[in-house]
Amino acid sequence: MAKDPKDLQLRELKDTIKELNNTVKNLNALIEAANKREEEHIAREKVLQEQVEYLTKKLFGRSSEKRSDDIEGQLSLFNEAESERTDTDPAETEFVTVEKHTRKKKATAADKFADIPRQKVYLDVDEDKRICGVCGTPLERIGEEFVRREIEIIRPAVKILEYYSITYGCPKCKKNHEPPYIVKGREGQFRMIHGMASASTVAWVMYQKYVNSLPLYRQEQDFKRLYGIEISRGDIANWIIKNAEEFFRPLCNYFQRILVTGQYAMADETPLQVLKEPGRRAQTKSYMWVFRTGEFDKRQIVLFHYSPTRAGDTAKEFLEGFHGYLMTDGYSGYNKLKDCVRTSCWAHVRRYLIEAIPKGKEYDYTHPAVQGLAYINKLFEMERFIHAKPGVTFEAVKNYRLDKEAPVIEAFFAWLDSQTAVKNSRLDKALVYIRNRKPFLTNYLKDGGCSFNNNTSERSCKAFVTGRKNWLFSDTQAGAGASSLVYSIVETAKANGVDIYDYLRYLLITPYPPDMSDEDLEKLCPWDPECQEALARMHQEHQESILSVN
Repeated sequence: MAKDPKDLQLRELKDTIKELNNTVKNLNALIEAANKREEEHIAREKVLQEQVEYLTKKLFGRSSEKRSDDIEGQLSLFNEAESERTDTDPAETEFVTVEKHTRKKKATAADKFADIPRQKVYLDVDEDKRICGVCGTPLERIGEEFVRREIEIIRPAVKILEYYSITYGCPKCKKNHEPPYIVKGREGQFRMIHGMASASTVAWVMYQKYVNSLPLYRQEQDFKRLYGIEISRGDIANWIIKNAEEFFRPLCNYFQRILVTGQYAMADETPLQVLKEPGRRAQTKSYMWVFRTGEFDKRQIVLFHYSPTRAGDTAKEFLEGFHGYLMTDGYSGYNKLKDCVRTSCWAHVRRYLIEAIPKGKEYDYTHPAVQGLAYINKLFEMERFIHAKPGVTFEAVKNYRLDKEAPVIEAFFAWLDSQTAVKNSRLDKALVYIRNRKPFLTNYLKDGGCSFNNNTSERSCKAFVTGRKNWLFSDTQAGAGASSLVYSIVETAKANGVDIYDYLRYLLITPYPPDMSDEDLEKLCPWDPECQEALARMHQEHQESILSVN
């Protein structure tokens, strides 16, 4: 039986509606997918644009992290609380005022050259003119007047020292005794300088490379141009390697024993290229590690340690026996140290937040990174304040931190928990970095002797980084090891405020046996009064020799 045409038409309309619904559904799915892709593209574009701005800022912007958060008409996150305080510490008010309005006194010429030897040069009157032009009476000296001041650089000189041993024999035994009795003059030192160089020469080439960052090939050129002698860079390298191992290794080992028995330590690491490492390509990265005593320790020790890898086992082995507080950056390799209390660097937290601030948004407090940075800057301000107080003790620092800084940190972590960011953006990386170090960021509150940041060890490491920009690489593992020893001596001398060249020369000329006790090694440390007196005498002798040359 044929169906009614209206039924057929109705069925066709239903099929059409069904097809249209499917089409609409498919189109909605396509639109949703397109919108999702567009959002992803926008987010990706935002991340890439942020990366371009970040790299542009790194390339052309200023490197300093200092900034002023006081803007006219702009409220700070902390202004309201501070304005309502009634227990303001007068010392705190005075500290802030001095920091903002007092400028450092400009040094005079006398201050700049106070430690430089001086020699008076008299501009005298010719003898035939020392007669009165009125009556002919001989003139008498009545005084002197300062005219001007010059800085004179004396070109370094080289001389060859030839040592001869004087021999003495008994004239009586010469005739009546076999063999005859003979004695010869000897130097009486336990260890001799390696190579045809004096202690002052070895100290000088070390000073030039590890303090002035002068590569050996340029020192080789200087020897020929300035002194007229040809000494190859290979010979200079051997002087450094052999004498550093012979004279500096025992003292650096002693420094390490002091370091691991201390209460505070700091660490950092930086890449190093060593061309000739067994089983490795020349382009493979090696590392120079820096371990030093706490920022506020009386005895400052800075130790460099060469390692072919960046594995955390290096730090674990070097600091074996250390049970104090260890300040480091965010590198996860330090997690292998289980016997100490890890503290994390707040300067790195600040650095990540600064890098997350878009260009032109540095003072836009609606941006999350600027908000987080305000908390960090407040902590830095508090740290500067408490450590600026004269005679402050570790206990006082601890109490101040628990009272003033802990609430700021608590508020900062509350802010951190409320933040979200586009994946892989600079802000996202900053938030992930902070959250991963959160357990270590508050450990500095446990002891007033702990550092708030790792800037001190980074400054020590910077000396090596500056030198690396000039000499680029170490040829052999022996050279890298020698560099670690010399840098350890140089930076330890610098940290204790002694003359670096004099200290290098002092260690090379002091006769001491290779099996010295710790008590004897202590006398060679730059903080020891006996060592400081010896360095003062050496400095005085050097000043007198300059005047004698003139």
